[in-house]
Amino acid sequence: MTSSRAQRAAAVPLMFLGGALVAGQSQINGRLAHELGDGPRAGLAAASVSFGSGLVVVCIIAALMPSARAGARRFLEARRSGELPWIWTLGGLLGAFLVATQGFTIASIGVALFSVAVTAGQATSGLLVDHLGIGPSGKQHLTPPRLVAALFAVVAVLLAAGERLVDQFSLTTAGLALLPLVAGAGAALQQGMNGRVSHVGGPWVTTVNNFVVGTSALLVVLVLSLLVPGQLDGLPGTWWMYLGGVMGVGFISLAALLVRVHGVLVLGLCMIAGQIITAEIIELLSDDPHVGVLGIVAGLLTVVGVAVALLIRPRQPAATATAAG
Repeated sequence: MTSSRAQRAAAVPLMFLGGALVAGQSQINGRLAHELGDGPRAGLAAASVSFGSGLVVVCIIAALMPSARAGARRFLEARRSGELPWIWTLGGLLGAFLVATQGFTIASIGVALFSVAVTAGQATSGLLVDHLGIGPSGKQHLTPPRLVAALFAVVAVLLAAGERLVDQFSLTTAGLALLPLVAGAGAALQQGMNGRVSHVGGPWVTTVNNFVVGTSALLVVLVLSLLVPGQLDGLPGTWWMYLGGVMGVGFISLAALLVRVHGVLVLGLCMIAGQIITAEIIELLSDDPHVGVLGIVAGLLTVVGVAVALLIRPRQPAATATAAG
């Protein structure tokens, strides 16, 4: 019991860190897309660079780790035996969509509005993913505390987004915000799917699988985009614009490891808090900040939502928890 409590406590700051990495990656990939060119092709190119570099990094790391090689063997055996259905291995498609929307939208709507749109979808979708038992921790019913925790996150998102939309409202901005909203809903589903893969092969195999699937999908779509008018400029020389893939490796592996500790909803709420707070810090440090009192209140509300989800947690029988993985 003591080790279990210690594990849950240690997982919380790591989940916040995962959210911070998402916000940082969003900023970097948005800038990379802007430097590469204009339009959807530039966004796809930035996402392909991000996923491709992440794939190289994670493959090198996994190849050097005996536990990752053993996990790869278990993963392949589970696929051959049918223990792990192929549908659970496609979480990388949802991750690729999220990264692609970074390049499509951030130059227009900013990293803060992007982050709060993602987290709105993530909070509401996380409830459904947990309720359906898609994650490895099994079914977690829609109890009042869980609904209240998600509500805190949604209200925080509305407050943070409101400041930006009041200053720069347009139908284009609102329409572009729908893309990260859908991507956020997919991110919660991706965390549940990745948890299934991690249960079999471990977090590093899950991360490799995500990057292989995501990079393959992005390259196919990028090649298809060459059939329509558009242009790409040369690769920028700024080194930090290529760190998005490394950040992706960080938050995907953290999510795959930690989703078994608290479930998809709590993982999502902690990452929401990390995303919003980090995104607001990034905005405050920018040349054109759009964070005021409401934005600060929104960040605090996400922390309250996490506290509600963590402290008012229904106890489950030991047998159920073991069976869920």
